[in-house]
Amino acid sequence: MKRSSFIYALFFLLLPLLSLSQIEAPVLLKSSEVLNKTRRDFVVITEAALASISLIALDQLWYQEYARSKFHTINDNQEWFQMDKMGHAFTAYQLGRFGAETLNWSGVSKKNQLLYGGTLGFGFLTAVEVLDGFSKEWGFSWGDIAANAAGTGLYIGQELLWNEQRVALKFSFHQTKYASQRPDKLGNGLLEEVLKDYNGQTYWLSINLHAFFKDSQIPKWFNIALGYGAEGMLTGVSGLDDSFMSNQDRMAQYYLSFDVNLKKIKTNSAFLKSVFSIFNSIKIPFPALEFNKERCVFHLFYN
Repeated sequence: MKRSSFIYALFFLLLPLLSLSQIEAPVLLKSSEVLNKTRRDFVVITEAALASISLIALDQLWYQEYARSKFHTINDNQEWFQMDKMGHAFTAYQLGRFGAETLNWSGVSKKNQLLYGGTLGFGFLTAVEVLDGFSKEWGFSWGDIAANAAGTGLYIGQELLWNEQRVALKFSFHQTKYASQRPDKLGNGLLEEVLKDYNGQTYWLSINLHAFFKDSQIPKWFNIALGYGAEGMLTGVSGLDDSFMSNQDRMAQYYLSFDVNLKKIKTNSAFLKSVFSIFNSIKIPFPALEFNKERCVFHLFYN
């Protein structure tokens, strides 16, 4: 399993845990209008414990399988059509969003929500990157750090500029034929493939049109989505695929589709609001146009 994919696994495991504080009982679902120290302390202690346990688990269970080294850097910016960098940005954005939202539930000031919650993803992923730096197999990547910063900046920047998320970074996945050609690296079975097969991953900028045209009749939940993906990859860089007898062309893919902003769906249920917030990180399957170096393709149902 690739180390970057393990980050995605941690992210998806952390989402429900970071939201536990919001689904204990109906009365506790609502955000506090003033600072609630009990909630704040619970959120801070829980997130700190989860992050610490995750880093210790990574160090003892993952990096132990590889030789240690002196701290060193690598330049992996040309690998996997930057799909791994998209994954870093997505993880940093979503962890920052959930970190800020849990502090908002605690009644923490907006400034501190962004300072301590919005940077949760960047801080956690930077710690993982340092572990990479001491692993002979990997290495500290400034490209990964830049991607982490981009994801964090996308969240915090919009909160500072608009006090809302008009553009969300989302994820979708579909199974491909490439995993079966190299299951040790691209995954064996659906769960592993979701985490490891870059060919099936797509990352989206989901843009809420009503937020930009507030006087319009556009439904508040309606989004336009711009996607990025790639396929034909059995290895990180071009040329090495030939050793695996792949006749597929490596290519980047760009998508235009629709999406739903689940957080804009009206409901009086605090529980549903919490559920919508969690699943708003996933792009809703819709028809899509794909643009690549060879052709334009219409997908009736793309995920």
